[in-house]
Amino acid sequence: MDTLTRIRAFIDVVEAEGFSAAARKTGRSKALLSKYVRELEDELGALLLNRTTRQFSMTEAGHTYYRSATEILKEIDSLADLVRENITDLKGKLKITVPRTFIDAEVGQSLIDFATQHPDLSLEIVAEDRFVDLVEEGFDLAIRITKLDDSALIAKKLSDFRIFACATPAFIEKHGPLLHPQDLSRVPFLVDTNSRAHNTVRFVEPQGGAISVAVSGPIEVNSPLATLRAARAGLGVAMIPDFIGRPYIETGELVSLFDDYLPKDRGIYAVYPHRRYLPAKVRALVDFLHVWFRQQV
Repeated sequence: MDTLTRIRAFIDVVEAEGFSAAARKTGRSKALLSKYVRELEDELGALLLNRTTRQFSMTEAGHTYYRSATEILKEIDSLADLVRENITDLKGKLKITVPRTFIDAEVGQSLIDFATQHPDLSLEIVAEDRFVDLVEEGFDLAIRITKLDDSALIAKKLSDFRIFACATPAFIEKHGPLLHPQDLSRVPFLVDTNSRAHNTVRFVEPQGGAISVAVSGPIEVNSPLATLRAARAGLGVAMIPDFIGRPYIETGELVSLFDDYLPKDRGIYAVYPHRRYLPAKVRALVDFLHVWFRQQV
């Protein structure tokens, strides 16, 4: 039996969190999977899994081996993709992490359109607002809306992105004038706790200097959609992503404030791990999104 088969068996057991669950998932017997893992341990001369009658856990060596082995298998599968991509349609599964606001907004249609074009490709879309570790958690690609920091990841910009400071005309009339970002410190503000700073909002002086404004208000919630609804109800000023706030600004229901002070260094990015062989399915999705955003946004 070859080493790759043993490695795949070990990864299946770890990801299924047990031999029985892995057996059900893979269609192999529990005894066979146990045999493969034991042979792998014998080959390495190290214990990878602690086993008891009721549970198992990875040893320190197991954690190290799992991280490296997962990347090695992805490289092997990616290399096979390169050979097959001109012969067959895209197949398999893509695991993607996206912000919840992205998938719930109109721009989330981009992933639906991609899935429609590739019916043999399965998308596992995990919507959450934290920055996941793509390698550690086994994601193929992330959509991130941010100012991109330096990292070991590869990123392709899909679109420019802005956040608007918004309030209703009636709110501005009641609490105004609101002429400078520092005015936010004295009015109700709707806090989106997805922001890393939470109760501090960052602006930029037209000359380039940074402005940080402490804010507080009647609602703190980890949802831009919720802060948008609260702003439309006249409860305060909210920082709203352009792809969900722009329609309300264009109709006049909301007014954009401090436009000259809003950061312009953010974007929507497709981010993926640095690999020597980029899987054809990942490359196809990145290329599709790049074209989709140019045409639709």
